[in-house]
Amino acid sequence: MIDVAYAMAPPGGQGGGDMNQLIGFLPIVLIFAVFYFLLIRPQQKKQKEHRALLENLKKGDAIITQGGLYGKITAVSDHVLTVEIADKVQVRVSRAHVAGLAASSRDQNQ
Repeated sequence: MIDVAYAMAPPGGQGGGDMNQLIGFLPIVLIFAVFYFLLIRPQQKKQKEHRALLENLKKGDAIITQGGLYGKITAVSDHVLTVEIADKVQVRVSRAHVAGLAASSRDQNQ
């Protein structure tokens, strides 16, 4: 029985072990590639689009905050936006806490 086990082992002088190591490493590389294209890359693209949105906010834009407040921008500074959420009710919101643009009430009525 031991003779059979030795017969199955590859001879020590041949270089076939390097190819087996590469083939064994291939599934890990494929899993990383799938994670990159399905998870990492789309998230980076979404972050880039959101960063561009935040940089292009201007007075008069209708926004929604991450807290769920809808309002219209009345003043813009580097890091803070003044948002009117009701008639004569204004709040200051950090630019980073804007979730996105919202449809203005005028657009919703049409």
